[in-house]
Amino acid sequence: MNFDLSEEHKMIRETVREFAEREIKPLAQELDEKAEFSVALTKRMGDLGLFGMYLPEKYGGQGLDTLSYIIAVEELARVDGSHAATLAAHNSLGIGPLYYFGNEEQKLKYLPKLCTGNALWSFGLTEPGAGSDSRASKTTAELAEGKWKINGSKIFITNGASDISIGSTVQAISGIVDGKKQFTTIIVEKDTPGFKRVPMHNKMMWRASDTAELFFDDVIVPEENLLGKIGQGSKIMLSTLDAGRLSIAAMGLGAAQGAYELALAYAKERKQFGQPIANFQINAFKLADMAMKIELARNLLYKACWLKDQDRAFGLEAAMSKLYCSEIAKEVADEAVQIHGGYGLMKDYPVERFYRDQRLLQIGEGTSEIQRLVISRYIGC
Repeated sequence: MNFDLSEEHKMIRETVREFAEREIKPLAQELDEKAEFSVALTKRMGDLGLFGMYLPEKYGGQGLDTLSYIIAVEELARVDGSHAATLAAHNSLGIGPLYYFGNEEQKLKYLPKLCTGNALWSFGLTEPGAGSDSRASKTTAELAEGKWKINGSKIFITNGASDISIGSTVQAISGIVDGKKQFTTIIVEKDTPGFKRVPMHNKMMWRASDTAELFFDDVIVPEENLLGKIGQGSKIMLSTLDAGRLSIAAMGLGAAQGAYELALAYAKERKQFGQPIANFQINAFKLADMAMKIELARNLLYKACWLKDQDRAFGLEAAMSKLYCSEIAKEVADEAVQIHGGYGLMKDYPVERFYRDQRLLQIGEGTSEIQRLVISRYIGC
């Protein structure tokens, strides 16, 4: 076994870290406070080549492996969860279905512009009454005379309503087969009549990312906007979530790394009883446990990425990575706030934002409970 990163991976980490420190970090607190999505920073991430990293060059991508992309998400999350969320959701949930299930015409139409940072795409799965139970969806799509008519709504959709969001892949009920709902995925562009996108505000976390409600009122799109095949919707969505778990895991890993570094630096500076609080065993042991858990999380996530890049089954490891990295982010962020004491509760200290941002990771793209269900099925329970 070789645990060394390639020179290319090291360069990606260094480049993205430098970008995050130089361009995102100075603005992160202000954007969080204003709950403002930054088009300018999103375009800068596009200039850096972070969108569509794993796509072939013919579609505007970089032709890189999964691990390269995951390192980029990790490094953004080390500084700010909101911008990591924009990148992760667009690459995994936005670009992913179009690339893996779109026909050649659809790929050439959408993917090149989605790799630039000038356009974002969203993943319309979750509904007010359909979260963990995605088959409880009520949005419908009727095919008649060569056109789809869509009615329904979606909620908590990342990258769904910003000025540069240009469309969404939507799961809808397209019929009943053998007494069961048949799900199909359909491409809906932003300016389609009847398609309404409403930004969601007052979030506790990821306040500088774009979260939306989507409404479909007799939305008519051409039959060729079908993504994949009729009845393939659940397969497309669940397959997309498998890969998406790796990016959420990367967000957990990056958040844990960032919170740990803040806690370590503070513990070395803060003095009580005449010495830095890092000298006290209780704090030293907290930091030691943080470092150990982050190392374990990184090894598990990188193994899952390696499996995917080897075209081997990775579903079990993806679920484990998503579960473990998000839970570690929670534990590390909590202890980081504890080490900061009262200052950790103040918005002037970035650790407060890390504490809030990590909370979604145990909910989004499959809750921790759902990950345990997935894992239990893989092991034969």
